[in-house]
Amino acid sequence: MSSLGELRSIAVNKRKGGRRTEEKYPDNKAAYLFLLPWFIGLLGLTIGPMIASLYLSFTDYNLLRPPEWSGLDNFTAMFGDARFWNSFRVTAVYVLVGVPIQLALALGLAMLLDKGMRGLSLYRSVFYLPSLLGGSVAIAILWRQVFGKEGLVNGALSWFGVDGPGWIGHPDYALGTLIVLNVWTFGSPMVIFLAGLRQIPEMFYEAAAIDGAGRFRQFLSITLPLLTPIVFFNLVLQIIFAFQAFTQAYVVSGGTGGPGDSTMFYTLLLYKEAFTELNMGYASAMAWFLVIVIAAFTAFNFWLSKYWVFYDD
Repeated sequence: MSSLGELRSIAVNKRKGGRRTEEKYPDNKAAYLFLLPWFIGLLGLTIGPMIASLYLSFTDYNLLRPPEWSGLDNFTAMFGDARFWNSFRVTAVYVLVGVPIQLALALGLAMLLDKGMRGLSLYRSVFYLPSLLGGSVAIAILWRQVFGKEGLVNGALSWFGVDGPGWIGHPDYALGTLIVLNVWTFGSPMVIFLAGLRQIPEMFYEAAAIDGAGRFRQFLSITLPLLTPIVFFNLVLQIIFAFQAFTQAYVVSGGTGGPGDSTMFYTLLLYKEAFTELNMGYASAMAWFLVIVIAAFTAFNFWLSKYWVFYDD
């Protein structure tokens, strides 16, 4: 009897051990099979081209002949090119001016919609619509009509006896019109802000109101501190998007970069070097410099976030 009991206990332990082994090393073949198309895309459409462009950035390549190794010549020529620095300056102004205004407008409208007004879903959809269309060719063409010499803006100014300039064709105003277009696409960060506002407990505002805090003090002491993770998320995301802006500048300026290169965005100059001048090596060097700049801005924001972003824990 004892030997039979021992055999049963050994069999049970083996089954338990096998079950533990199966749990420790689960069979994920089916999952990897479903993920295979994504892995193929990752390697073939993202990592592979990135490695190729990194190699091409150190070569002289014009699509018509095999690339020839040139070392740092592309980077040396790039840093000594006045047009390159102008495009970087234009893009930096677009990012540093457009993104803060866009986020401020998005937060203001989100707070307004958070009051529980009637037809909230309709207003939310209407305000979100520009984010879906802001980067499209159709909206860029529409923007040319709005800010053209005979556009809607000058038509409205004429009612007051003001003869407005051709905003897009004037070097002092062309970049400003594109910044306004970027600010107009505030819908995406607005929806994210609205979701964050809905997560703030109402009891905080009730306690502050009992202590005599007004609306502005409640905003500074409650809303803004608790919303800083959402502000940080939107800030990083919109900076990355703004550095990559291309369609608006290309369509509005007709691909020329505007008067005096006033709307020659970095990505537009990169496109012209690659597909107009066929300087693929030079364009690849520009692309990698942009990657470094975006990574530096992102890293700086993450480092700075520890001084102003507050989390629940």
